[in-house]
Amino acid sequence: MLKRVFTAPDPGRARLRFAARAVLGIGLAVAVCGLAGHSLTGVVTGGLAALLALFTVTDATVRGQALTTALLPAVGLPVLAAAAGLYDHPVARDLTFLAVVGLGVYVRRWGPRGHSLGVFAFMTYFVAQFLHATTDQLPELYASVLLSVSTAAAVRFGLWCYERRLPPAVVPAAPGGTGLARVTTRQAVQATAGAGFALVVGQLVSGERWYWAVGATWWVFVNTTSRGETLVRGFRRVLGTVIGIGLGLLVAVPAHGDGLATALVVAVSVFGIFYTAAVSYTWMMLWVTLLAAMLYGLLGVLDPGLLALRVVETGVGALGAGLAVALVLPVTTHGVTDAWIQRALRCVHACTAEAAARLAGAEGADPAPKVAELEQLLARVRLSVAPLVHPLNPMLGRKRRARAVLALLDDCAREIRGLVLVAADPEASHDARLAGACRRVERAVEALTDGRDDITVRRPPAATEPALIHLHGLERALAELAAPLRAPSGSPLVGP
Repeated sequence: MLKRVFTAPDPGRARLRFAARAVLGIGLAVAVCGLAGHSLTGVVTGGLAALLALFTVTDATVRGQALTTALLPAVGLPVLAAAAGLYDHPVARDLTFLAVVGLGVYVRRWGPRGHSLGVFAFMTYFVAQFLHATTDQLPELYASVLLSVSTAAAVRFGLWCYERRLPPAVVPAAPGGTGLARVTTRQAVQATAGAGFALVVGQLVSGERWYWAVGATWWVFVNTTSRGETLVRGFRRVLGTVIGIGLGLLVAVPAHGDGLATALVVAVSVFGIFYTAAVSYTWMMLWVTLLAAMLYGLLGVLDPGLLALRVVETGVGALGAGLAVALVLPVTTHGVTDAWIQRALRCVHACTAEAAARLAGAEGADPAPKVAELEQLLARVRLSVAPLVHPLNPMLGRKRRARAVLALLDDCAREIRGLVLVAADPEASHDARLAGACRRVERAVEALTDGRDDITVRRPPAATEPALIHLHGLERALAELAAPLRAPSGSPLVGP
Protein backbone atom coordinates (compact mmCIF):
# COMPACT_ATOMS: atom_id res chain seq x y z
CA MET A 1 0.00 0.00 0.00
CA LEU A 2 2.86 2.37 0.83
CA LYS A 3 4.63 1.50 -2.41
CA ARG A 4 1.50 2.16 -4.48
CA VAL A 5 1.09 5.67 -3.07
CA PHE A 6 4.69 6.83 -3.11
CA THR A 7 5.89 5.19 -6.32
CA ALA A 8 2.74 5.37 -8.48
CA PRO A 9 3.41 7.25 -11.72
CA ASP A 10 1.92 10.73 -12.00
CA PRO A 11 2.10 11.65 -15.72
CA GLY A 12 2.16 15.40 -16.18
CA ARG A 13 1.93 15.75 -12.37
CA ALA A 14 -1.86 15.52 -12.77
CA ARG A 15 -2.49 14.18 -9.26
CA LEU A 16 -0.16 16.76 -7.74
CA ARG A 17 -1.94 19.63 -9.48
CA PHE A 18 -5.35 18.14 -8.65
CA ALA A 19 -4.46 18.03 -4.94
CA ALA A 20 -2.74 21.43 -4.81
CA ARG A 21 -5.69 23.12 -6.54
CA ALA A 22 -8.06 21.50 -4.06
CA VAL A 23 -6.19 22.97 -1.10
CA LEU A 24 -6.25 26.40 -2.77
CA GLY A 25 -9.91 26.24 -3.79
CA ILE A 26 -11.20 24.94 -0.46
CA GLY A 27 -8.99 27.32 1.49
CA LEU A 28 -10.33 30.30 -0.45
CA ALA A 29 -13.92 29.08 -0.07
CA VAL A 30 -13.50 28.83 3.71
CA ALA A 31 -11.91 32.28 3.79
CA VAL A 32 -14.77 33.79 1.78
CA CYS A 33 -17.36 32.28 4.12
CA GLY A 34 -15.42 33.56 7.12
CA LEU A 35 -15.18 37.07 5.68
CA ALA A 36 -18.92 36.97 5.03
CA GLY A 37 -19.43 36.57 8.76
CA HIS A 38 -20.74 33.02 8.70
CA SER A 39 -20.78 30.89 11.82
CA LEU A 40 -18.54 27.85 12.28
CA THR A 41 -21.37 25.64 11.01
CA GLY A 42 -21.67 27.75 7.86
CA VAL A 43 -17.92 27.76 7.28
CA VAL A 44 -17.69 23.96 7.64
CA THR A 45 -20.66 23.53 5.28
CA GLY A 46 -19.01 25.79 2.73
CA GLY A 47 -15.69 24.00 2.95
CA LEU A 48 -17.30 20.60 2.41
CA ALA A 49 -19.37 21.96 -0.51
CA ALA A 50 -16.17 23.26 -2.14
CA LEU A 51 -14.45 19.91 -1.55
CA LEU A 52 -17.28 18.07 -3.29
CA ALA A 53 -17.36 20.54 -6.18
CA LEU A 54 -13.65 20.02 -6.80
CA PHE A 55 -13.59 16.26 -6.16
CA THR A 56 -16.73 14.76 -7.68
CA VAL A 57 -17.08 16.62 -11.00
CA THR A 58 -15.39 14.47 -13.66
CA ASP A 59 -17.02 15.31 -17.01
CA ALA A 60 -14.86 14.70 -20.07
CA THR A 61 -14.66 18.38 -21.12
CA VAL A 62 -14.06 21.61 -19.24
CA ARG A 63 -17.36 22.95 -20.53
CA GLY A 64 -19.17 19.89 -19.20
CA GLN A 65 -17.40 20.23 -15.86
CA ALA A 66 -18.48 23.86 -15.58
CA LEU A 67 -22.10 22.99 -16.33
CA THR A 68 -22.15 20.18 -13.77
CA THR A 69 -20.59 22.46 -11.16
CA ALA A 70 -23.28 25.08 -11.84
CA LEU A 71 -25.97 22.44 -11.31
CA LEU A 72 -24.68 21.30 -7.92
CA PRO A 73 -26.55 23.92 -5.84
CA ALA A 74 -29.77 23.22 -7.75
CA VAL A 75 -29.60 19.68 -6.40
CA GLY A 76 -28.01 20.37 -3.03
CA LEU A 77 -30.13 23.24 -1.72
CA PRO A 78 -33.51 21.43 -1.88
CA VAL A 79 -31.95 18.39 -0.24
CA LEU A 80 -30.46 20.62 2.46
CA ALA A 81 -33.90 22.15 3.08
CA ALA A 82 -35.48 18.69 3.37
CA ALA A 83 -32.79 17.47 5.77
CA ALA A 84 -33.12 20.53 8.02
CA GLY A 85 -36.91 20.52 7.93
CA LEU A 86 -37.15 16.83 8.84
CA TYR A 87 -34.42 16.84 11.48
CA ASP A 88 -36.95 16.60 14.35
CA HIS A 89 -39.09 13.96 12.57
CA PRO A 90 -36.97 10.79 12.69
CA VAL A 91 -39.15 8.47 10.62
CA ALA A 92 -39.66 10.94 7.76
CA ARG A 93 -35.98 11.96 8.02
CA ASP A 94 -34.78 8.38 7.71
CA LEU A 95 -37.11 7.45 4.86
CA THR A 96 -36.09 10.56 2.95
CA PHE A 97 -32.43 9.73 3.51
CA LEU A 98 -32.95 6.27 2.02
CA ALA A 99 -34.76 7.83 -0.95
CA VAL A 100 -31.78 10.15 -1.51
CA VAL A 101 -29.47 7.12 -1.40
CA GLY A 102 -31.47 5.19 -4.00
CA LEU A 103 -31.94 8.11 -6.36
CA GLY A 104 -28.30 9.17 -5.94
CA VAL A 105 -27.16 5.77 -7.21
CA TYR A 106 -29.86 5.45 -9.86
CA VAL A 107 -28.84 8.68 -11.65
CA ARG A 108 -25.38 7.27 -12.34
CA ARG A 109 -26.85 5.82 -15.53
CA TRP A 110 -26.50 9.33 -16.98
CA GLY A 111 -22.74 9.23 -16.74
CA PRO A 112 -20.32 11.47 -14.84
CA ARG A 113 -22.85 14.30 -14.45
CA GLY A 114 -25.45 12.02 -12.91
CA HIS A 115 -22.79 10.56 -10.64
CA SER A 116 -21.63 14.00 -9.46
CA LEU A 117 -25.13 15.27 -8.77
CA GLY A 118 -26.04 12.09 -6.92
CA VAL A 119 -22.96 12.32 -4.70
CA PHE A 120 -23.59 16.01 -3.99
CA ALA A 121 -27.22 15.33 -3.04
CA PHE A 122 -26.28 12.51 -0.70
CA MET A 123 -23.44 14.41 0.94
CA THR A 124 -25.61 17.50 1.44
CA TYR A 125 -28.10 15.40 3.40
CA PHE A 126 -25.22 13.73 5.26
CA VAL A 127 -23.61 17.06 6.20
CA ALA A 128 -26.96 18.29 7.55
CA GLN A 129 -26.94 15.34 9.97
CA PHE A 130 -23.26 15.89 10.77
CA LEU A 131 -23.87 19.54 11.73
CA HIS A 132 -27.40 19.09 13.18
CA ALA A 133 -28.71 21.68 10.73
CA THR A 134 -32.08 23.28 11.51
CA THR A 135 -34.44 25.38 9.41
CA ASP A 136 -33.45 28.67 11.06
CA GLN A 137 -29.89 28.11 9.78
CA LEU A 138 -30.96 27.57 6.16
CA PRO A 139 -30.36 31.14 4.86
CA GLU A 140 -26.78 31.06 6.12
CA LEU A 141 -26.17 27.52 4.89
CA TYR A 142 -27.59 28.39 1.46
CA ALA A 143 -25.24 31.35 1.26
CA SER A 144 -22.30 29.18 2.34
CA VAL A 145 -23.00 26.58 -0.36
CA LEU A 146 -23.43 29.20 -3.09
CA LEU A 147 -20.34 31.19 -2.09
CA SER A 148 -18.16 28.09 -1.76
CA VAL A 149 -19.22 26.42 -4.99
CA SER A 150 -18.72 29.74 -6.81
CA THR A 151 -15.28 30.18 -5.28
CA ALA A 152 -14.26 26.62 -6.12
CA ALA A 153 -15.51 27.16 -9.69
CA ALA A 154 -13.53 30.40 -10.00
CA VAL A 155 -10.36 28.56 -8.99
CA ARG A 156 -11.04 25.51 -11.14
CA PHE A 157 -12.19 27.24 -14.33
CA GLY A 158 -10.48 30.57 -14.02
CA LEU A 159 -7.43 30.78 -11.80
CA TRP A 160 -6.03 27.28 -12.41
CA CYS A 161 -7.74 25.44 -15.24
CA TYR A 162 -4.92 23.13 -16.29
CA GLU A 163 -7.43 20.84 -18.06
CA ARG A 164 -7.75 23.34 -20.93
CA ARG A 165 -4.32 22.25 -22.15
CA LEU A 166 -5.19 18.55 -21.98
CA PRO A 167 -7.16 16.38 -24.42
CA PRO A 168 -10.70 15.56 -23.28
CA ALA A 169 -10.76 12.79 -20.71
CA VAL A 170 -12.11 9.42 -21.76
CA VAL A 171 -14.73 8.06 -19.35
CA PRO A 172 -15.90 4.55 -20.34
CA ALA A 173 -19.59 3.99 -19.74
CA ALA A 174 -20.58 1.18 -17.39
CA PRO A 175 -22.03 -2.03 -18.86
CA GLY A 176 -25.57 -1.35 -20.02
CA GLY A 177 -28.79 -3.34 -19.98
CA THR A 178 -32.39 -2.51 -19.30
CA GLY A 179 -34.57 -2.75 -16.25
CA LEU A 180 -33.12 -4.91 -13.49
CA ALA A 181 -30.45 -6.10 -15.93
CA ARG A 182 -28.98 -2.60 -15.79
CA VAL A 183 -26.17 -2.34 -13.26
CA THR A 184 -27.21 1.11 -11.99
CA THR A 185 -30.75 -0.11 -11.28
CA ARG A 186 -29.50 -3.11 -9.35
CA GLN A 187 -27.02 -0.98 -7.44
CA ALA A 188 -29.72 1.55 -6.55
CA VAL A 189 -31.78 -1.25 -4.99
CA GLN A 190 -28.70 -2.71 -3.29
CA ALA A 191 -27.52 0.63 -1.92
CA THR A 192 -30.96 1.42 -0.53
CA ALA A 193 -31.19 -2.00 1.14
CA GLY A 194 -27.66 -1.73 2.52
CA ALA A 195 -28.26 1.81 3.76
CA GLY A 196 -31.50 0.67 5.43
CA PHE A 197 -29.58 -2.01 7.32
CA ALA A 198 -26.85 0.49 8.24
CA LEU A 199 -29.41 3.05 9.38
CA VAL A 200 -31.23 0.67 11.71
CA VAL A 201 -28.15 -1.00 13.19
CA GLY A 202 -26.26 2.31 13.25
CA GLN A 203 -29.00 3.85 15.39
CA LEU A 204 -28.88 0.89 17.76
CA VAL A 205 -25.15 1.54 18.16
CA SER A 206 -25.49 5.32 18.50
CA GLY A 207 -28.62 7.43 18.35
CA GLU A 208 -26.51 10.49 17.58
CA ARG A 209 -23.83 9.32 15.10
CA TRP A 210 -25.83 6.70 13.18
CA TYR A 211 -25.34 8.57 9.89
CA TRP A 212 -21.71 7.44 9.81
CA ALA A 213 -22.91 3.91 9.03
CA VAL A 214 -25.13 5.14 6.19
CA GLY A 215 -22.24 7.21 4.82
CA ALA A 216 -19.95 4.17 4.89
CA THR A 217 -22.48 2.11 2.95
CA TRP A 218 -22.91 4.88 0.37
CA TRP A 219 -19.21 5.37 -0.31
CA VAL A 220 -18.56 1.64 -0.56
CA PHE A 221 -20.91 1.63 -3.56
CA VAL A 222 -19.18 4.55 -5.31
CA ASN A 223 -17.09 3.51 -8.35
CA THR A 224 -17.90 -0.19 -7.92
CA THR A 225 -20.00 -2.42 -10.11
CA SER A 226 -19.80 -6.05 -9.06
CA ARG A 227 -20.20 -7.91 -5.80
CA GLY A 228 -16.49 -8.59 -5.53
CA GLU A 229 -15.51 -4.96 -6.12
CA THR A 230 -17.92 -3.78 -3.44
CA LEU A 231 -16.66 -6.27 -0.87
CA VAL A 232 -13.03 -5.30 -1.48
CA ARG A 233 -13.89 -1.61 -1.25
CA GLY A 234 -15.70 -2.21 2.04
CA PHE A 235 -12.62 -3.94 3.45
CA ARG A 236 -10.40 -1.09 2.34
CA ARG A 237 -12.74 1.48 3.84
CA VAL A 238 -12.63 -0.19 7.24
CA LEU A 239 -8.85 -0.58 7.04
CA GLY A 240 -8.33 3.07 6.09
CA THR A 241 -10.67 4.20 8.86
CA VAL A 242 -8.84 2.15 11.49
CA ILE A 243 -5.46 3.55 10.43
CA GLY A 244 -6.92 7.06 10.29
CA ILE A 245 -8.32 6.68 13.81
CA GLY A 246 -4.86 5.76 15.04
CA LEU A 247 -3.46 8.87 13.38
CA GLY A 248 -6.32 10.91 14.81
CA LEU A 249 -5.43 9.80 18.34
CA LEU A 250 -1.89 11.03 17.76
CA VAL A 251 -2.79 14.31 16.02
CA ALA A 252 -6.41 15.39 16.38
CA VAL A 253 -6.95 14.65 20.09
CA PRO A 254 -3.81 16.55 21.25
CA ALA A 255 -4.67 19.48 18.95
CA HIS A 256 -8.02 19.78 20.78
CA GLY A 257 -9.52 22.27 18.35
CA ASP A 258 -6.53 24.64 18.20
CA GLY A 259 -7.21 26.92 15.23
CA LEU A 260 -3.75 27.01 13.63
CA ALA A 261 -3.01 23.31 14.15
CA THR A 262 -6.45 22.40 12.82
CA ALA A 263 -6.01 24.54 9.71
CA LEU A 264 -2.63 22.98 8.94
CA VAL A 265 -3.77 19.38 9.46
CA VAL A 266 -6.99 19.97 7.51
CA ALA A 267 -4.95 21.36 4.58
CA VAL A 268 -2.66 18.33 4.67
CA SER A 269 -5.68 16.00 4.88
CA VAL A 270 -7.38 17.66 1.89
CA PHE A 271 -4.18 17.33 -0.11
CA GLY A 272 -3.90 13.68 0.91
CA ILE A 273 -7.51 12.90 -0.08
CA PHE A 274 -7.10 14.33 -3.56
CA TYR A 275 -3.55 13.05 -4.14
CA THR A 276 -4.19 9.44 -3.10
CA ALA A 277 -7.77 8.96 -4.36
CA ALA A 278 -6.71 7.64 -7.76
CA VAL A 279 -4.23 5.09 -6.43
CA SER A 280 -5.38 3.85 -3.00
CA TYR A 281 -8.85 3.92 -1.48
CA THR A 282 -7.36 2.86 1.85
CA TRP A 283 -5.07 5.89 1.96
CA MET A 284 -7.86 8.20 0.86
CA MET A 285 -10.01 6.92 3.75
CA LEU A 286 -7.12 7.48 6.15
CA TRP A 287 -7.08 11.18 5.22
CA VAL A 288 -10.89 11.45 5.24
CA THR A 289 -10.94 10.03 8.77
CA LEU A 290 -8.25 12.43 9.97
CA LEU A 291 -10.14 15.35 8.37
CA ALA A 292 -13.36 14.33 10.15
CA ALA A 293 -11.50 14.02 13.46
CA MET A 294 -10.06 17.54 13.11
CA LEU A 295 -13.50 18.96 12.30
CA TYR A 296 -14.99 17.30 15.36
CA GLY A 297 -12.15 18.77 17.39
CA LEU A 298 -12.97 22.18 15.99
CA LEU A 299 -16.62 21.65 16.97
CA GLY A 300 -15.51 20.75 20.50
CA VAL A 301 -16.85 17.19 20.66
CA LEU A 302 -13.77 15.07 19.92
CA ASP A 303 -12.57 12.37 22.30
CA PRO A 304 -11.12 8.85 21.92
CA GLY A 305 -14.54 7.30 22.48
CA LEU A 306 -15.94 9.20 19.48
CA LEU A 307 -13.14 7.89 17.29
CA ALA A 308 -13.78 4.33 18.44
CA LEU A 309 -17.48 4.81 17.64
CA ARG A 310 -16.55 5.87 14.11
CA VAL A 311 -14.76 2.56 13.58
CA VAL A 312 -17.81 0.61 14.75
CA GLU A 313 -20.23 2.60 12.61
CA THR A 314 -17.95 2.23 9.59
CA GLY A 315 -17.90 -1.52 10.13
CA VAL A 316 -21.71 -1.55 10.30
CA GLY A 317 -21.91 0.38 7.01
CA ALA A 318 -19.44 -1.93 5.28
CA LEU A 319 -21.37 -4.95 6.56
CA GLY A 320 -24.60 -3.47 5.22
CA ALA A 321 -23.05 -3.00 1.80
CA GLY A 322 -21.64 -6.53 1.85
CA LEU A 323 -24.95 -8.12 2.76
CA ALA A 324 -26.76 -6.08 0.12
CA VAL A 325 -24.47 -7.06 -2.76
CA ALA A 326 -24.49 -10.70 -1.67
CA LEU A 327 -28.24 -11.11 -1.19
CA VAL A 328 -30.05 -8.41 -3.22
CA LEU A 329 -29.95 -8.72 -7.03
CA PRO A 330 -26.24 -9.65 -7.03
CA VAL A 331 -24.05 -8.50 -9.91
CA THR A 332 -21.39 -11.19 -10.34
CA THR A 333 -17.72 -10.40 -10.68
CA HIS A 334 -17.56 -12.76 -13.66
CA GLY A 335 -20.17 -10.92 -15.73
CA VAL A 336 -18.73 -7.45 -15.09
CA THR A 337 -15.11 -8.49 -15.63
CA ASP A 338 -15.94 -10.29 -18.87
CA ALA A 339 -17.70 -7.18 -20.20
CA TRP A 340 -14.75 -4.90 -19.43
CA ILE A 341 -12.19 -7.35 -20.86
CA GLN A 342 -14.13 -7.68 -24.11
CA ARG A 343 -14.35 -3.90 -24.46
CA ALA A 344 -10.62 -3.61 -23.81
CA LEU A 345 -9.86 -6.22 -26.48
CA ARG A 346 -12.04 -4.45 -29.05
CA CYS A 347 -10.24 -1.22 -28.21
CA VAL A 348 -6.91 -2.99 -28.82
CA HIS A 349 -8.08 -3.79 -32.32
CA ALA A 350 -9.30 -0.22 -32.89
CA CYS A 351 -5.93 1.16 -31.75
CA THR A 352 -4.12 -1.20 -34.11
CA ALA A 353 -6.31 -0.24 -37.05
CA GLU A 354 -5.83 3.50 -36.44
CA ALA A 355 -2.05 3.12 -36.09
CA ALA A 356 -1.84 1.05 -39.28
CA ALA A 357 -3.92 3.63 -41.14
CA ARG A 358 -1.60 6.34 -39.88
CA LEU A 359 1.41 4.42 -41.12
CA ALA A 360 -0.32 3.98 -44.49
CA GLY A 361 -0.65 7.74 -44.78
CA ALA A 362 -4.42 7.97 -44.27
CA GLU A 363 -5.47 11.54 -43.57
CA GLY A 364 -7.17 12.05 -40.25
CA ALA A 365 -6.02 8.74 -38.75
CA ASP A 366 -5.16 9.41 -35.11
CA PRO A 367 -4.71 6.51 -32.67
CA ALA A 368 -4.11 8.77 -29.63
CA PRO A 369 -7.77 9.00 -28.49
CA LYS A 370 -8.15 5.24 -28.77
CA VAL A 371 -5.00 4.71 -26.71
CA ALA A 372 -6.40 6.99 -24.01
CA GLU A 373 -9.63 5.00 -24.05
CA LEU A 374 -7.67 1.75 -23.79
CA GLU A 375 -5.87 3.01 -20.68
CA GLN A 376 -9.21 3.84 -19.05
CA LEU A 377 -10.67 0.47 -19.96
CA LEU A 378 -7.66 -1.35 -18.56
CA ALA A 379 -8.06 0.62 -15.33
CA ARG A 380 -11.64 -0.63 -15.14
CA VAL A 381 -10.46 -4.20 -15.80
CA ARG A 382 -7.98 -3.91 -12.92
CA LEU A 383 -10.72 -2.62 -10.64
CA SER A 384 -13.10 -5.44 -11.52
CA VAL A 385 -10.39 -8.09 -11.14
CA ALA A 386 -9.17 -6.63 -7.82
CA PRO A 387 -11.21 -9.10 -5.71
CA LEU A 388 -9.44 -12.02 -7.38
CA VAL A 389 -5.90 -10.74 -6.90
CA HIS A 390 -6.55 -9.52 -3.36
CA PRO A 391 -4.10 -11.07 -0.84
CA LEU A 392 -7.00 -12.50 1.19
CA ASN A 393 -8.54 -14.35 -1.76
CA PRO A 394 -8.17 -18.08 -0.97
CA MET A 395 -8.86 -19.28 -4.55
CA LEU A 396 -5.28 -19.55 -5.75
CA GLY A 397 -6.10 -20.93 -9.20
CA ARG A 398 -8.39 -18.05 -10.04
CA LYS A 399 -5.88 -15.60 -8.59
CA ARG A 400 -3.13 -16.95 -10.87
CA ARG A 401 -5.34 -16.76 -13.95
CA ALA A 402 -6.48 -13.25 -13.08
CA ARG A 403 -2.88 -12.11 -12.72
CA ALA A 404 -2.05 -13.75 -16.05
CA VAL A 405 -4.87 -11.86 -17.77
CA LEU A 406 -3.76 -8.54 -16.27
CA ALA A 407 -0.14 -9.16 -17.27
CA LEU A 408 -1.06 -10.07 -20.86
CA LEU A 409 -3.40 -7.09 -21.22
CA ASP A 410 -0.58 -4.89 -19.97
CA ASP A 411 1.64 -6.49 -22.64
CA CYS A 412 -0.98 -5.61 -25.25
CA ALA A 413 -1.08 -2.02 -24.02
CA ARG A 414 2.71 -1.75 -24.08
CA GLU A 415 2.90 -3.03 -27.67
CA ILE A 416 0.08 -0.65 -28.67
CA ARG A 417 1.91 2.32 -27.15
CA GLY A 418 5.07 1.33 -28.99
CA LEU A 419 3.20 0.97 -32.27
CA VAL A 420 1.59 4.39 -31.84
CA LEU A 421 4.96 5.99 -31.19
CA VAL A 422 6.27 4.48 -34.42
CA ALA A 423 3.19 5.67 -36.30
CA ALA A 424 3.75 9.20 -35.00
CA ASP A 425 7.15 9.31 -36.70
CA PRO A 426 6.67 11.27 -39.95
CA GLU A 427 9.48 9.27 -41.56
CA ALA A 428 7.92 5.89 -40.79
CA SER A 429 6.86 4.16 -43.98
CA HIS A 430 4.11 1.66 -44.61
CA ASP A 431 5.20 -1.95 -44.97
CA ALA A 432 2.91 -4.32 -46.86
CA ARG A 433 3.36 -6.89 -44.10
CA LEU A 434 1.58 -4.54 -41.68
CA ALA A 435 -1.76 -5.22 -43.33
CA GLY A 436 -1.41 -8.96 -42.83
CA ALA A 437 -0.36 -8.56 -39.20
CA CYS A 438 -3.31 -6.22 -38.54
CA ARG A 439 -5.70 -8.76 -40.06
CA ARG A 440 -4.32 -11.44 -37.74
CA VAL A 441 -4.79 -9.14 -34.76
CA GLU A 442 -8.38 -8.53 -35.85
CA ARG A 443 -9.06 -12.26 -36.16
CA ALA A 444 -7.52 -12.93 -32.74
CA VAL A 445 -9.68 -10.27 -31.09
CA GLU A 446 -12.80 -11.62 -32.80
CA ALA A 447 -12.00 -15.13 -31.65
CA LEU A 448 -11.45 -14.02 -28.06
CA THR A 449 -14.60 -11.92 -27.90
CA ASP A 450 -16.83 -14.37 -29.82
CA GLY A 451 -15.73 -17.43 -27.86
CA ARG A 452 -14.17 -19.25 -30.82
CA ASP A 453 -11.30 -21.67 -30.41
CA ASP A 454 -9.35 -20.88 -33.56
CA ILE A 455 -6.77 -18.49 -32.10
CA THR A 456 -3.46 -19.41 -33.65
CA VAL A 457 -0.34 -17.38 -34.12
CA ARG A 458 2.11 -18.49 -36.74
CA ARG A 459 5.73 -17.82 -35.99
CA PRO A 460 6.48 -14.88 -38.28
CA PRO A 461 9.92 -14.32 -39.73
CA ALA A 462 12.16 -12.15 -37.62
CA ALA A 463 11.32 -8.49 -38.15
CA THR A 464 13.58 -5.49 -37.78
CA GLU A 465 10.97 -2.84 -38.52
CA PRO A 466 9.70 -1.38 -35.23
CA ALA A 467 6.03 -1.45 -36.27
CA LEU A 468 6.17 -5.13 -37.17
CA ILE A 469 7.99 -5.98 -33.94
CA HIS A 470 5.18 -4.41 -31.92
CA LEU A 471 2.47 -6.08 -34.00
CA HIS A 472 4.08 -9.51 -33.63
CA GLY A 473 4.33 -8.96 -29.86
CA LEU A 474 0.66 -8.00 -29.82
CA GLU A 475 -0.28 -11.16 -31.74
CA ARG A 476 1.56 -13.33 -29.23
CA ALA A 477 -0.05 -11.63 -26.21
CA LEU A 478 -3.53 -12.07 -27.69
CA ALA A 479 -2.90 -15.74 -28.41
CA GLU A 480 -1.67 -16.35 -24.88
CA LEU A 481 -4.79 -14.70 -23.47
CA ALA A 482 -6.92 -17.57 -24.79
CA ALA A 483 -5.81 -19.99 -22.04
CA PRO A 484 -6.60 -17.93 -18.91
CA LEU A 485 -9.77 -16.47 -20.42
CA ARG A 486 -11.10 -19.94 -21.27
CA ALA A 487 -10.55 -21.75 -18.04
CA PRO A 488 -12.62 -24.95 -17.52
CA SER A 489 -16.17 -24.41 -16.38
CA GLY A 490 -15.36 -25.77 -12.95
CA SER A 491 -12.69 -23.13 -12.35
CA PRO A 492 -13.58 -19.97 -14.23
CA LEU A 493 -11.27 -16.99 -14.37
CA VAL A 494 -13.67 -15.07 -12.19
CA GLY A 495 -16.41 -16.55 -10.16
CA PRO A 496 -19.77 -15.24 -9.12
